[in-house]
Amino acid sequence: MGFAFAHNNLNVTDLDRSLAFYEEALGLRVERIKGPEDGSFKLAFLADEKGSAHRLELTWLRDHTEKYDLGENEIHLAFKADDYSAAHALHERMGCICYENAAMGIYFIEDPDGYWLEIVP
Repeated sequence: MGFAFAHNNLNVTDLDRSLAFYEEALGLRVERIKGPEDGSFKLAFLADEKGSAHRLELTWLRDHTEKYDLGENEIHLAFKADDYSAAHALHERMGCICYENAAMGIYFIEDPDGYWLEIVP
C-alpha cells in the first residue's frame, strides 16, 4: 500500500480574485471547477505549468462572507521557481512579497486571503 499527494486545499472569500492572483503570481491554471447545482460552494482545482500531479484546490463557500481567521496557522505551500530572479521581480511588481530571508535565499508571497506561499530557487 502506498500514498501520493493529490491536492492541498485553501478556502477563499472571492474565487475570481483568487484565481486571477494564482494565475498571475504562480502561473497556475484552472483544471476544473465543480460544485452543486444550488451554487452553495465551488471547488476550483489548479494545475501548474510543469504538469505535476499535485493540485491546489480553492474552495469558495457562498454563505461564508467574512474573512477567514487564519490565527496561528503556521502552514504554507512552497513553489519552486525555475527563474527565481524573474519570479522575485514579478512578485515585487505585484506588491505581494510579505517576508524575505535573503540569507536562506527564499521569500514568501501573500495571497488575497492572507495565505503565505514560499518561493524557493
